[in-house]
Amino acid sequence: MWQQTFCLILSVIITGSFSVSGDMTVSPVVFVPRGEDAILSCSFTHSRQQDYSGKIAVKWLARESNALPFIICTVKNDSTEGLCSVPELKHSLLGDPRWGELSLLIRRVHLSDNGTYFCRVELDGWRNSFQKGTQLYVTVKPQILNLSVVESHSGSDSASRRLRCEVEGHPLPTVTWLSASRGLLKDQVQTSTVSPYQLVSTVPYLEEDVFTCRVENMVGGAERRYPASYTLMITALTVCGLVVLLLLCAGFIVCRRNRVENHHLHESDCPVEGDVELQLVYSAVSMTNSTSSQHKSLRSSSQQQQQQQQEPGVIYSPVNIQSRVRCEGNSRL
Repeated sequence: MWQQTFCLILSVIITGSFSVSGDMTVSPVVFVPRGEDAILSCSFTHSRQQDYSGKIAVKWLARESNALPFIICTVKNDSTEGLCSVPELKHSLLGDPRWGELSLLIRRVHLSDNGTYFCRVELDGWRNSFQKGTQLYVTVKPQILNLSVVESHSGSDSASRRLRCEVEGHPLPTVTWLSASRGLLKDQVQTSTVSPYQLVSTVPYLEEDVFTCRVENMVGGAERRYPASYTLMITALTVCGLVVLLLLCAGFIVCRRNRVENHHLHESDCPVEGDVELQLVYSAVSMTNSTSSQHKSLRSSSQQQQQQQQEPGVIYSPVNIQSRVRCEGNSRL
């Protein structure tokens, strides 16, 4: 018994503190699209959380568990000092180590940031250290970098020219070739990996055919046709067809509106019994006092001015005369 006590006292003297038990939690895999910020979560709790007053050293390592840390942040658990987060840097701590928050923030991740990261925390004493790894997986939506015809200098097929499709994506996408005349192509397809994020696929090229290179992975897909003029021609024909259809509809609407307006115009101009025309009729009237007084009461100011220029003793009076004229508009409509 005294030997165990002596070893414990000796351990305290050497390490400066008692060993503590703790628990560290990290995310096994973190998926982040290229160009966005990544957060690698890491939290830590230990048995002396309430009364611990020593130092807390947080370290983040990349690729190897024994690599040199690229982030080191040390704070005292009972202090009010500032944290180690620096907004301008690509890597910084996200959280307060005094509360067990040890997460890592990586701003605007790229494909080169892919890999394993290790979260490490050290308390006072060489035995009081804990470390766990987490995987950062930067995803890239597939895209076709280039689609062109190249000369073939080798291969089992007899085609001297091949259509080459250069693709980028993470995870590496699958490539599917389609032919306008033959459908899905499986034979004579050659695909090779250029890098962990790029590959190249080729098929024999026939000028009279139209090919489609289609790529897909877990985050999306893309496709492109060759030759490109074929796609442009289809698009142009589609647009022209829509324009012609709109013009025809507009012309039909205008013609219909004109017919309706003409129909209403003929109906207003042509009564049922025929056209009515106003004609000027001359009539000889004897100049008696009674007749003269009757006409004087019917004359307007405009008629009086006209009569002043006519011969004396003659009275002009408008008379309605109906002419039997057939309304052509009504008969047609």
